[in-house]
Amino acid sequence: METDQLEVVRTISHLREAVARYRAAGETMALVPTMGFLHEGHLSLMRQGRSDHDRVCATLFVNPRQFAPGEDLETYPRDEAADIAKLQAEGVDLLFAPSVGEMYPTDAATTVLVTGITDCLCGASRPGFFEGVATVVTKLLLQALPDTAIFGEKDYQQLMVIKRFARDLDIPVTIRGGLTVREEDGLALSSRNAYLDQEARARAPELFRAISHAASEIASGANVDQAVMEARERLRSAGFNEIDYLDHRDAETLAMATDISRATRLFVAAWLGQTRLIDNVPVV
Repeated sequence: METDQLEVVRTISHLREAVARYRAAGETMALVPTMGFLHEGHLSLMRQGRSDHDRVCATLFVNPRQFAPGEDLETYPRDEAADIAKLQAEGVDLLFAPSVGEMYPTDAATTVLVTGITDCLCGASRPGFFEGVATVVTKLLLQALPDTAIFGEKDYQQLMVIKRFARDLDIPVTIRGGLTVREEDGLALSSRNAYLDQEARARAPELFRAISHAASEIASGANVDQAVMEARERLRSAGFNEIDYLDHRDAETLAMATDISRATRLFVAAWLGQTRLIDNVPVV
């Protein structure tokens, strides 16, 4: 169906029909996959796609295969009507919002597994997560076959995993990252921020402050282990009750890094109550 200029499709066949019309007109297309509950971070990726493509296609699918048992699949925030209104306001051309059955037929037997780069960070703390991400994104790329697909750098490991399998599987799509968008106090925008109560929201920006300070110290020549330890203590003092990881890693391979002879980043995942927050910053 069409909603003003935004066309909303629910099936793979209708998605491909819409893309075929763009191709027949000689138009280029950017794809921005999302799980919905859109915020300014998502919308910045739409604008990035619009800046150098004729068409922008967003996807909205809360992917059950990237949620482990006991995670927040059922409570993950959803508001499709609000998402559609935001996409309309941004001038997005196409929204693909499939059902679980459309994406995963009952006899589906294939999973995409990326090794090595998924063994650390969120791959270690959320077993099975990247199999779910790699499988659904592979499907979306092949279903839409855009010129470019854009993913936010807040989920930096995810971006690198997607770049890796797109290269390894010869998927003819350029994978690009978009800069993390933050609140004025530094908190990275995330759909899961909706889980934070008032007290937790006030404490949450310390995640960015702690790793930013540590990154600055490392870039200035401070001992890496000492800077990371101090950042961990800073988070505990701010009320973070569990830290899944706080690592200094190579920006390309994600291997642990002890110096800055190559581009490196600091990565963190930590819990405020029942809410898991992630962030990362370059060491510059």
